[in-house]
Amino acid sequence: MDKLQWLKERQKGIGGSDVGAIMGVNRWKSPFEVYVDKTEEITEVREYGESSYFGNILEEVVAREFSIRSGKKVRKDNRQLVHKTHEFMIGNIDRRIVGENSLLECTTVNVFGAKEWDGEEIPPKFILQCQHYMEVMGAENCYIAALIGGQRFVYKEIKRDEELISMIVEAEKDFWINHVEKRIPPKFDGSEAASKYLSKTYKNFDKSLEVNLKAEFKDKINEYLNMKNQMKTLEGALKIIENNLKNELGNAEKGSVENFQVIWKGITSNRIDSKVLKEKYPEIYKEVCKQSVSRRFEIKEISN
Repeated sequence: MDKLQWLKERQKGIGGSDVGAIMGVNRWKSPFEVYVDKTEEITEVREYGESSYFGNILEEVVAREFSIRSGKKVRKDNRQLVHKTHEFMIGNIDRRIVGENSLLECTTVNVFGAKEWDGEEIPPKFILQCQHYMEVMGAENCYIAALIGGQRFVYKEIKRDEELISMIVEAEKDFWINHVEKRIPPKFDGSEAASKYLSKTYKNFDKSLEVNLKAEFKDKINEYLNMKNQMKTLEGALKIIENNLKNELGNAEKGSVENFQVIWKGITSNRIDSKVLKEKYPEIYKEVCKQSVSRRFEIKEISN
């Protein structure tokens, strides 16, 4: 299937890369983002960053290195697997181990995540991902191979854990039935996905409408305003340090001290002056100008 069709197929269930987010151990993805991924209509293939691009490119390299070091043969399995009883559990595994009831997952890790792989350690999201795949395909164990920082290779074995799998199945079942199928989003978080969801859901607003907030929201408003004030204080302190560093650099672009480098780089950008365009070329301005409607959030204190 092509990439667009594959993305749509992934919306039919919960995959291994979703489990860590649903169970709260993925620092880079939230349950709300998984909900949006599963419910938002996909009309085109979205652009992914270089990290994902090179992760896909290097998958073959990691799999081949695993075979060399472990002595085990692997083969691709491009099918989308579906659990025999829980159809909401799906999986696209990287490789099967030939002659064993086991699988291989391949990943690339940047240098900042290297410590998570020290000794016998395996990041929790990968443990959950592998247990998910083992349950979907009925495997007994899973190997995970990682290329860390482009220069360190490790592989580790994860045994099937029935107790953990039961927890995973229950968490996925609850998420799928009570959120995805019912189209009820999980608890709102600070993710970009949650912000976009709210803007899209409530874009048709009524200027004449006003609601009475529940009393409990007064505490949330006070907390919000206190945090905003703390942020202003911190931003001010950061700016003082930044300005002192800029003054020290002067006309230099870079400065170094021990293991730190400070950069104050010149950037040239070309922007259209909309005011000049409107004055000199009003017809062109009218043709290229696109109106957008958005909502601005703010909190005001009303005097009694």
